[in-house]
Amino acid sequence: MTSAPPPPLPYVEMDGHPATENDLRVPALFGFGHFTALQVQDRRVRGLGLHLERLEGANRELFHMPLDGGQVRELIRGALDRAGLRDASVRVHGFLPPGATRTRVMVTVREPASMAPGGRSLMSVPYARAVPHIKRPGEFGQTYYGMLAARAGFDEALLTAPGGVVTEGAITNIGFWDGSSVVWPDAPALIGITMALLERGLAVAGEPTVRRAVTLDGLGAYRGAFICNSQGIAPVRRIDAVEFASGDEAAVEEMEGVMGRLEAAYGSAPADLL
Repeated sequence: MTSAPPPPLPYVEMDGHPATENDLRVPALFGFGHFTALQVQDRRVRGLGLHLERLEGANRELFHMPLDGGQVRELIRGALDRAGLRDASVRVHGFLPPGATRTRVMVTVREPASMAPGGRSLMSVPYARAVPHIKRPGEFGQTYYGMLAARAGFDEALLTAPGGVVTEGAITNIGFWDGSSVVWPDAPALIGITMALLERGLAVAGEPTVRRAVTLDGLGAYRGAFICNSQGIAPVRRIDAVEFASGDEAAVEEMEGVMGRLEAAYGSAPADLL
């Protein structure tokens, strides 16, 4: 007797069962909600506790009800089992459609993903997310400006508030290197899980980070920059017309060292079993 082949990816479950047509009406028609995105390697997740805290906090803020972390872990495990994967990109969404008395939890599973190698180019755009501390689906502004950046030949959009205040990437956090410290923009933004793990890891390594206002007209003061999200960490080659470490061998080597320390800090975070 042969086992059934795994379902095609992306694989979607709602509340612990393969999503039906009626289930999929929830995100299609009542998309107000929140989510977290994580990478699973051998059924382990770096920063799993932070992901569960993010889901719990957002669920309480938006829907005034808890979202049990143990239940979320069970839902992820079940979806991975039925998708036949040990390594995967996973998203966990929380929705509360009209008339519902409990949070509907959607888990999506697809192939694992990682940052492509090489430096990134970012195009600054005049857009800052409302309620930025909550990660949520269906962000028109981020998608729109990301599309414009791609059409202009850039890898990603860099979101900025009035006055050219740097906040975050369209789908990443951004950090800068001033020659002695990692600088995170002191502006309203989502604190990504990778960003939080980097802060912890760097502090343990004796390299604490700082928060400071960063503006587009002040980018020349920094020796380098990087972006990060659940897929990893990548150096930034340029922002608009400002290039980092361009043609300077010593500066290139310096940023290579910085990137190595960032990777080490992230890699020091324990990978928790689901």
